[in-house]
Parts: sequence; C-alpha cells; structure tokens
Amino acid sequence: MKAYRLLTEDDTSAFCHKVSEALSKGWVLYGDPTYAFDSTRGVMRCAQAVTKDVVAEYSSDTKLGNL
Repeated sequence: MKAYRLLTEDDTSAFCHKVSEALSKGWVLYGDPTYAFDSTRGVMRCAQAVTKDVVAEYSSDTKLGNL
C-alpha cells in the first residue's frame, strides 16, 4: 500500500522538523511544499505531502504517523 500524509504547520522551524522527522522514518516527499497566509491568525502556513510504501492493508483506522 502507498500511504499518504499532508504535513502542515506554521512557517517556523517546527515545520522543517516535522518534515525532517517524516523523512527520517522513510517517508518520501511528494510534490512541492505549499504556503498560504492564514489571515485569521496573521501567519504563513506550510504544507508538504509525503508518501511511503508499506506492507499493510489499508484501513481508515490506520494511524499514518505510526507507519
């Protein structure tokens, strides 16, 4: 199965750490990162899709962060 996650965070080092942690666990970048302005909070937000091939059957109960 190919697992998919969309990592999001404010545009701070926390976002970079979140993506780096996923990469260290075998996740692979999928596409380019995206940025958007959150006008309610007045901050930039980042998003990066990642995928990972895993030997498992898909279930909506799967905790993707644990793969």
